Parts: sequence; structure tokens; C-alpha cells
Amino acid sequence: MRIYNLFPLLAGRFTDWEPHLRRAAEMGFDWIFVNPLQRSGRSGSLYSISDYFAINPAFLAPRSRTPSDNQACAMVAQAERLGLRLMIDLVINHCAIDSPLVQERPKWFVHEGGGVAHPFCVEADGNKVVWQDLAQFDHRHSPDAEGLLEFCGDIVEHLVGIGFTGFRCDAAYQIPGPFWRRLIERIRRDHPEVVFVAETLGCSPEQTRQTASAGFDAIFNSAKWWDFESPWLLEQYELTRQVAPSISFPESHDTERLFAETGGNVNAQKQRYLFAALFSAGVMMPIGYEYGFRNRLHVVHTRPEHWEAPAVDLTSFITRVNRIKAEHPLFGEETLLQRLDSPNPAVLFLWKAATRGDSQALLVINKDPWNRQHFRCEDLYRCVQTANPLVDVSPEWPLDYIPTPFEFDLEPGMGRVMVTH
Repeated sequence: MRIYNLFPLLAGRFTDWEPHLRRAAEMGFDWIFVNPLQRSGRSGSLYSISDYFAINPAFLAPRSRTPSDNQACAMVAQAERLGLRLMIDLVINHCAIDSPLVQERPKWFVHEGGGVAHPFCVEADGNKVVWQDLAQFDHRHSPDAEGLLEFCGDIVEHLVGIGFTGFRCDAAYQIPGPFWRRLIERIRRDHPEVVFVAETLGCSPEQTRQTASAGFDAIFNSAKWWDFESPWLLEQYELTRQVAPSISFPESHDTERLFAETGGNVNAQKQRYLFAALFSAGVMMPIGYEYGFRNRLHVVHTRPEHWEAPAVDLTSFITRVNRIKAEHPLFGEETLLQRLDSPNPAVLFLWKAATRGDSQALLVINKDPWNRQHFRCEDLYRCVQTANPLVDVSPEWPLDYIPTPFEFDLEPGMGRVMVTH
């Protein structure tokens, strides 16, 4: 999946989405992921859902007599005409603390201290963050577990009826695997085309394996935070690649903007997208990355007027990378993966091999987005296990032939991509 995250609070009303959908399609994305569209609670957060079967008024045409679901259906149809499938956040770990469900279905919630419990997380520094605007569903011990499961199934069925055929399952690892398995099986009985993707960031590889094995089609990985050196990412990749394919991203709505983090380094933008797209089976990129946006996407405060003047235009580069991913099936699966020795420690040298067929690839990436680095290999053909010729399909300045020995001065952050033909 090549996923474009159209952040709804920045895009605005459904009637204004067409340019963003068209741009995503032209860049070679085949999925649009949108964050929750349902009506929010009093906090205004997209992830604090008050009514799962009502559309947030912020996305509807003002004074329109067209039913809200029909307006959403029209947006989906517009995306489908451009060859795009729609994925939406499925938020069933919690709901808004002021949702009517809290009063109407108290048995569905975790209770502590005489009230409904709030979900929380513990950050890397040990700080505990509690979301006071959320109420925690009790998927483990609810005395009405069947009723809660039925309700969650109805949510998915409703969204499928609007046209969504993909679900990014928020905080999936916090919900028991048997619950997911039953929910996914129920939906697939009538809708076998529906895709479920687990959000498993922040949990251990073993937790990821357990969650993915509940029937998910894919998981998100942590490639965004890799320093191109530490062994942990490749270890995690090997532990999970046979359970479910993974999706990388250079940034997300939960992170700071990379362009801001790097002080406006265009080379870092290119480097991180190229790596994310070709490292794992799937890739996701949030709206604005292609233009070097600096302002972080906010689930409460972002508005259409926060659209920024483009600092750069990477649409053509992203299009070329997406074309590489689409044209070479090797980059659309979890492969055998190995880091090879590089004579220059500032250069990442990776070997990838398909598990089906004999396709192989070599990735040579300058880790340094600020300085040029030299790379030399006496014989690239000794790095692949096939007699087939190597072809340079790099998104920038591909070579007509690959010489032996191979030498190249990599521009800051530049990547070379070679595949067996």
C-alpha cells in the first residue's frame, strides 16, 4: 500500500478535498488514509469520538440539505474515480468521556476510583500521560463483552457502507487479540476485500507479533526513528516480517514535521521518504510532506487556514519513488534483508531479496543529509545471489550501466537503487 494521509482538519470540508485527492493520485499513491471523521466530544479532538454514526460538522457543506453520510459517500466516489481506496481510523479502544455511551452502556467501560477510567501511556522518560477527555472501553472484562463486540462490528459495517475498505486500528495492541480476531472474521464474511492495519507503535516486537497474528493485513513499523546504524530496526523487521507486512513513514500526524526538525533540509526529506518507501512493503506519507510543511498536525487545533505556502516541491521526486515501488514487486513485500559492509561508515548499504521469485535489490543511501559521501564497491554483482544483470532505477540520475568496480559520489542524503533485471 502506498498511503497518503489526508488529514481532515487541514483539508476542511469534503467539497474541498478534490485537489488533494488528485495530487495524491498523480504522485502514485493508491490509498487515502483519513483520521476519524465522526462527531467529536467537547474536547474537539478527532480521537475523542462522541457519536460513531454521525459525521463531524467541520467536514460537511454548510446549509446543505444533503444527508451527511451522502456527502461522505460523494467524497469516497470522487477518490475511487481517481483510482484511490479509502482507509479510516478505527478508534474502539476508547470514546469521548462525554459520549452518551458512558451513561447508556456503563458495563462497556473500565471503572476505577468510582468513575470511568481514562486511557494513558507512559512515555520513554517514565512520564505518565492521561487523556482526561477519553473513556476506556473494557474489552477484557466487560460483563457485556458480546454487546460491545456487536457495537464495534456495527461501526465498521457503517463505515464500509460509506465506502471505506481499509481500517487503521488505533492502539490495536491495547485490545485483546481474540476480540480483534472475532471482529475481523465477522466483517470479512460479508466484505472480504476489507483491509485491517494495526497501529502497534510503542509496543515490543513480541506484542506486535501477537497483535498481528489476530488477522491483521499489515502493521506500522518504527523506521521513522532509525538512525541507520543501531541493530534494533532490522531485528524487529526479522521478527515480524513473516507474520504481517509492515508500513513505514517518514513522519506522521503524531510526530513533529521532519522539515522543521532538520531546519529545512530538503535532502533529509528526500532521504527519509526514499528509505521509508523501499524499506518495507507499505509506505505512508502525511499531507504537506511533499511541500516541506513545518507546522505539526494537531488533532484539535489544525484548521484549513493553517495551510502553508510550499517551501519546496517534492511531488515529482515522490512520484518517481512511488513508481519504483509500484513497478518492482520486490518493494511491495517484506523481503529477506541484510545490511552489507560499507567501506564508508556514512553510507548505508542494504541487500533485499524477494521471498517469491529471484528478484533482488541493492540500496546505497548516504546517511548524511548535509555532506557528500563517496561509495566504492569492487564488484556489486558479488553482493547479489544471481547472474541476472543489475539495473539502476534510482529516482535521481540513474546510470545507463553499472560499472565494475562501482564508485559514486553521493549527494547529501542521496540514495542509489539497483535491482536485478
